[in-house]
Amino acid sequence: MDRDDTILLAHGGGGSLTQELIEKLLLPAFGNDVLLALDDSACLTDLPSDHELAFTTDSYVVSPYRFPGGDIGRLAVSGTVNDLAMVGATPAQLSCGLILEEGLPIADLKAIVQSMAETAQEAHVTIVTGDTKVVPKGNGDGIYINTSGIGWIPRGRRISVHSVQPGDAILVTGTMGDHGTTILACRENLGLTSDLRSDVAPLAGLATALQESGVEVHGMRDPTRGGLAQTLCEIAARQSVRMDISQDDIPVRPSVEAICDLLGLDTLQVANEGKFVAFVPKEQAEIAWTALRKHPLGLDAAIIGEVNAGRPSVVLHTSTGGARLVEPPTGELLPRIC
Repeated sequence: MDRDDTILLAHGGGGSLTQELIEKLLLPAFGNDVLLALDDSACLTDLPSDHELAFTTDSYVVSPYRFPGGDIGRLAVSGTVNDLAMVGATPAQLSCGLILEEGLPIADLKAIVQSMAETAQEAHVTIVTGDTKVVPKGNGDGIYINTSGIGWIPRGRRISVHSVQPGDAILVTGTMGDHGTTILACRENLGLTSDLRSDVAPLAGLATALQESGVEVHGMRDPTRGGLAQTLCEIAARQSVRMDISQDDIPVRPSVEAICDLLGLDTLQVANEGKFVAFVPKEQAEIAWTALRKHPLGLDAAIIGEVNAGRPSVVLHTSTGGARLVEPPTGELLPRIC
C-alpha cells in the first residue's frame, strides 16, 4: 500500500482490497490475540466474575479530521474510554468501525489508525473487533469512526450523576473550551497564532486517581458537546437542584477566551474532550482537588462552585459581582466537532 494510494470503493467491497486493508494496515496497528482470530465476533474469556459490565458506543465525525493536539483517531478512542471512566469503570476492550470516503489518502488513514493504536496503549485498552465501509466520494468528510467499548465496575461501586445532591462541591479537571475553539480555528482558517490545542485525552487514569484519593465521588461527567453549560444544566434539571459557580474560579486559557470574545461564543458552551466535571461532598473538596492536581491531566483542576437546594438552575457569579443564569446552547454552534 503505497503512500500515494487512496481509498477506493473496492476497499469496502469485501474482496481482496478489503483483505489487504485489514492485513497490511489494521492488524499491524491493533493486533492482539482476540482480534487476530478474525472471527465474526470477538470472544472474550478473561472476564472478572466480581465485576459488573459497562458498555458504551459513540460515533465521531469531526471536520477537519486532523487538528492541533490530535486527530479523529485519538478522539474516537479517548471519547469511548472517557464515557466508561465517568461511571467508575475500568475500560477494557473497544471496537472500531471505519466509514471511509473514496479518495481518502491511505497515508492519512495509516496515520489515524496509528494514532488510535497509540491512544489505546496509553489508555490500557485493546481494540478487539471492527468493520470497514467505503462511501462514494462527496458523501463524507474523509473518515468517520464509530467506537464501542466495555469496561468493568467492581460490584458495589456506583458512580452516577443521579447521586449529585445539595452540599456537593463542583470541580473541573482543567481549562474549558480548548477542543471546540481549536476545531473552529482550523476549520475556518482563522490564521490566529496562539497556543490553541485540543485537550483530547483518555481520562481513565485521572478518574481512577480521584476515586483512589478516598473521597466519596457522587458523579462525574465529561463536558463534550455543549460544554460545561450543557453538562451542568442537564444535571441540575435531572436532580432538581441549583448549582452556583464562580466565573473567577473556572479555568480558561487566554487564547480560548480571546477567540470566544472575537466570535461571540460563550466559553461555557464550547466542547471539551480531555476534561471532566466531578461532584464530591464539600468537606472533601480539597482532598479531591489535591488528588486531581497530582495527575498530569489534572494540573489545572479547580473547585468552581457548589450544589444547593433550590429551583433547578445553574447560576454564574460573575467577576463584577453580578449573577446570571447559565443556559444550555440552542442549536448546534459548532457542527462536526466530535
